[in-house]
Parts: sequence; structure tokens; C-alpha cells
Amino acid sequence: MRVGVVTFPGSNCDYDLYKAAQQIGAKVEFIWHRQKNLDGYDALMLPGGFSYGDYLRAGAIARISPVMEDIIGFAENGGPVLGICNGFQILCEAGLLPGSLVRNASLRFESKDIHVLVEQTDTPFTSEYQKGQILRMPIAHGEGNYEADDQLLEELEAEGRVVFRYVSSDGELSEEANPNGSKNSIAGLSNKSGNVLGMMPHPERAMEEILGSIDGVGVFLSLATNLSTVVL
Repeated sequence: MRVGVVTFPGSNCDYDLYKAAQQIGAKVEFIWHRQKNLDGYDALMLPGGFSYGDYLRAGAIARISPVMEDIIGFAENGGPVLGICNGFQILCEAGLLPGSLVRNASLRFESKDIHVLVEQTDTPFTSEYQKGQILRMPIAHGEGNYEADDQLLEELEAEGRVVFRYVSSDGELSEEANPNGSKNSIAGLSNKSGNVLGMMPHPERAMEEILGSIDGVGVFLSLATNLSTVVL
């Protein structure tokens, strides 16, 4: 399994993502934002950070990086694409995912462990989880507040595209459990085909017990299982 981790100026979670994919046996390579040829990759990952300093809007400048044209083509051809935190923001800016991510309702940078409910297990990144499973992962963002109009929210819910939802440790929806004010407590969602996933929590930072949780491992195990090229 050959995985590409895309690095933009200002990315700061790219090495964490590199190590997480490597941990489940993938051959991982960094892809610089100016690279144009993405032939031979089985999956692409866009890491967290502050691409281009988050000028204009988070992810807005990264969206016009040279590499994005090929990422969009890769996704449209069914290739698995994962965007985490800033990567999620970039996917929305690029039109690969709908809606937008704006300033947290608190107007503060939120950095803490949160809980999410697994809503869908039919994506390449969630098949190793159980529907209804509660995961503990960290967040670290200032613009993680998912916004969409009522019609789009209805479509996302009806089509089963909400993949992760912020909940309390016992699985309850509440304002207190929603760390950024996201509509419908959305923490992660997919495109219509399910091969593109954006999420604000950081599974790559929940890979070892010493870090406080191994609940992120399932994201990468799911990818390996679905690509059927890594024996686990």
C-alpha cells in the first residue's frame, strides 16, 4: 500500500500522519505541494496545520496549490482521500466536500480530547469500527465550526454522509460535547461516493496508549483492509 502525505507550507501534522500510516505497514511518501504527478499512489492524505498561515481563510490558498488538480482527479476517479483538520478545510475549499469550516463558536483555539460517535462504517476509513462506537481523539483548531445551510444538512443526513459526530463520553449529543459549534455536531463527513473523508479530530494522534488513546488506529487499519494490500 503506497500512501502519499501532502505537505503544504505551514503543515505541521504531516510527520504524525506519515508515522500513523507507516505504523500499519504502508509505504509512505511525502508529496510537496508543487508536485504534479500522483501516479502510483493507493491513497492520499492531507494533514493538519496552518497551510499558508491560514491567510484569507483556512485552506483557501492551499486549494490553488499545483498538487490540488491531481488530488481532485484522484478523488474523482475513486481514490481514497483523507483530510484531517486543515486537510478537511482544504477539501471543503476545493469542493471535494460540501460546506465550510469557520471560526469556533467560542472564538478560541480549542485543543483537548473529545469524543465522537461513529455514524458510518461503509467508508474506506471506518470499516474497522462498529456503528455507534464512541472514540476518544484530540482536536486542535481555531476554525473547526462546520457550517452548511439547512438544505445541505438535510441532504447530508439523508444520504448518510455524516461519518463522525461530536458526543459526550456516554454518547449523548449536547452543546457541551460540541467543541466548536458545528451544525448537527458534525465532526467528519464524506463525499457522495464515500472515498473522500474530512474530519476535524486527529486520529494520527491517537495511535498509542502512551498518547492517551488508540482509537485512531481504526482509521488506518480500515484503509489497509479496504485496499487489500497489507496483511495485518
